[in-house]
Amino acid sequence: MKLTAEISMYPFREDYIEPIQWFIDRVSTYESIERKTNAMATQVCGEYTDVMQMLAIEMQAAHEKFGKSVFVCKFIGGALDLGHQQ
Repeated sequence: MKLTAEISMYPFREDYIEPIQWFIDRVSTYESIERKTNAMATQVCGEYTDVMQMLAIEMQAAHEKFGKSVFVCKFIGGALDLGHQQ
């Protein structure tokens, strides 16, 4: 089953760009997961277990490296076209 997720990271620090870019760069290394980033969030799409495992691994890594951060996620079962524009 496919899963599409949107995730936003809010680090509790003034230099918030560095941890956000670090997280996006790490998410980009997963070849089985499609990623699209805009100014507000990152959308990912892939097999359900791949997406959930990636999020668990990378959110934990971000917390360990940068400390407190809030992650806001939205999930929808199925694959969405991440390149869609209106």
